[in-house]
Amino acid sequence: MRVMFIDTVHAVLQERLETAGFECVDHTKSDLDRIKKEIGSFHGIAIRSRISVNKELLDLASELRFIARSGSGMENIDVAYAEAKGIRCYGAPEGNANAVGQHALGMLLSLFRNINISDAEVRKNIWEREGNRGLELDDRTIGIIGFGNTGSAFAKKLSGFDVRILAHDKYKSGFGNEHIEECSLEDIQRNCNIVSLHVPLTDETRYMVNDAFIQNFSKPIWVINTSRGAVVKTDDLVKNMKTGKVLGACLDVLEYEKKSLEGLEEWPEALKYLTSSHRTILTPHIAGWTKESYRKLSEVLADKILTDFSQGND
Repeated sequence: MRVMFIDTVHAVLQERLETAGFECVDHTKSDLDRIKKEIGSFHGIAIRSRISVNKELLDLASELRFIARSGSGMENIDVAYAEAKGIRCYGAPEGNANAVGQHALGMLLSLFRNINISDAEVRKNIWEREGNRGLELDDRTIGIIGFGNTGSAFAKKLSGFDVRILAHDKYKSGFGNEHIEECSLEDIQRNCNIVSLHVPLTDETRYMVNDAFIQNFSKPIWVINTSRGAVVKTDDLVKNMKTGKVLGACLDVLEYEKKSLEGLEEWPEALKYLTSSHRTILTPHIAGWTKESYRKLSEVLADKILTDFSQGND
């Protein structure tokens, strides 16, 4: 089987596939036109986010049997059309879940304890203690929306704190335990003062966090988003930060991002507000981006591919 590597991934994926007899071909520098010309002779492709695997590309991939994406989200793949053509689609959310859970916790602690602000001040010879008096997590009620790999990883990190954890997943049940209360979305909105988002970007979740969603919370809230930027309607988030309904935000993803913010000709007013506020922690989509997760993502993909396509399995 021939595999086209369209994006750079950890070398362990290629090593394991080649050991199993696959032929791996580097197309990480190829433009889309060349990929379109050559994809018809490949049985698998390995990607991240450089291209969209849409209907046009899938129709050209006449021999394609699998798509492996080194990451958790699958929004740049027309999964329904691919699967209708008998093509298996592999993601690797297990590979970076631990990293995302740690990052979400790190952002929240940094926001609560003014770590970013005070670090910047000390570097300017400003020794401000009272102004940086922080908050503790203890006795807070934290709501987790989406209890897949990253949501459960975040809950695990929180289990060592004296917090109440409520979790809601529309498509999953039976995951409650001694640390986690499985509940409805309404329970989260009624009880929580911190909410963390761990959902994929779909038509259903796009702009899920809008003004109405936020207003349904009984208490002012802090918002954490390590999922996808467009899950949150930024204008509505900022509107509620200005009124005090949202007390602060930890955002690893932004609805404006593509590969970065460089493509924006002019920053929207909401983005200007977020980047100037002391009540935000912003990172450039790196929650799942660690040296350890880089390898784990490829290991997970190798496991899935070789389980289905080695030793005569298909």
